[in-house]
Amino acid sequence: MSKPKGFEKPTGFRDYTPHVVSKLRTIERNVLECMERWGYRQIITPTIEYYDTVGVASSTSDRKLFKLLNSRGTTLVLRSDLTAPIARVVSSMLKDEQLPLRLSYHANVFRSIEEEAGREAEFFQTGVELVGDDSPEADAEVVALAIASLQAAGVSSFKIAMGHMGFLNGLLEEVIPGQTAEQEQLKEGLLGRDYVGYRQSIEALNLEPKLKEQLEAILRLRGGKEVCTHAVELSSSAEAAQSIAHLCAVFEVLEAYGVSEHVLIDLTMIGDFSYYTGMTFEGYAAELGSPVCSGGRYDNLLQQFGRSLPATGFALKTNRIIDGVHGIIIEEKKPILIQYSPKRRAEALAEAARLRSMGQNVVTLLLPEAGAEANAVSNGATTVQAEQVITYGSEEGGR
Repeated sequence: MSKPKGFEKPTGFRDYTPHVVSKLRTIERNVLECMERWGYRQIITPTIEYYDTVGVASSTSDRKLFKLLNSRGTTLVLRSDLTAPIARVVSSMLKDEQLPLRLSYHANVFRSIEEEAGREAEFFQTGVELVGDDSPEADAEVVALAIASLQAAGVSSFKIAMGHMGFLNGLLEEVIPGQTAEQEQLKEGLLGRDYVGYRQSIEALNLEPKLKEQLEAILRLRGGKEVCTHAVELSSSAEAAQSIAHLCAVFEVLEAYGVSEHVLIDLTMIGDFSYYTGMTFEGYAAELGSPVCSGGRYDNLLQQFGRSLPATGFALKTNRIIDGVHGIIIEEKKPILIQYSPKRRAEALAEAARLRSMGQNVVTLLLPEAGAEANAVSNGATTVQAEQVITYGSEEGGR
């Protein structure tokens, strides 16, 4: 392998220029402030975790993890999501806090599979976890907050597709009971939105026509609250019925929030993490075909850290919002330029300090020797794009 050039960086990683950083920080600030107004407190966890704890619990496959060894030979991982690290903290440092817990975060995460797919291996997420409440109200709260957060991030046109893992699990177990491998293959088709492949998998099962129709009918279960009625008619599974009842209750709460216009029920929706156990959802912006947020219920994850608690949450895919959504326009604020001669340095720097204390952006410039200061800006001595130029020249008195 050839030695990388001095300006190269690892594949899948990127540099953020000042303008992009401004947009990132604006989105981060706006979204975290929105989450705070909903009662969510910010948490920060380490970039590096133990493989045997968070790495395993994260539900990210080994091929997606960045692994490394510490000086004692212990396997560590770069965090691949924030949900598992927060579950670790909730089960330890926050075990005595009153439930439910509302936590928010903004951090970078790492997944090596993104590099293989030609996408970013490091990216930013902003999200929340609501721990200790298994009600439809809790699920509706995180969906409503996801909507508010997308709006705070400048995403004006979007849809939330909401499904339930329990309905699909119940339906599959009813139609092809005990056939775990076949069930997983069907789920993979739905997860990848490969509906042709999904239908081919159904054909390969050699089922009677009625059962084939049951499995194919799920592809048509997309829309408003009427989908719940159609879903109940499709399956007699108790698990499926309970799941639909929960999902309909969530939708009714979203109607009370006044945000149901942004939501559609999509029973092909399954989360891309195996720890999801109930309601799952994804948000799609009008400008992008890939989701800008995702979330759902994961009631079994905290058991892996010794604390059995229900939980639900979501994460905004901040990088996709930065790169593909144009809702937030960053107008660079030009600074005030204070240029000065050596004799008046103290006076000029004092004025710069005064203006900065008032919230102004100020840059300073030492002028060339006497006789050149009047032309300092125009003759190329500085390339600062200034809103205002204040000159402290060598002549006595005044500016």
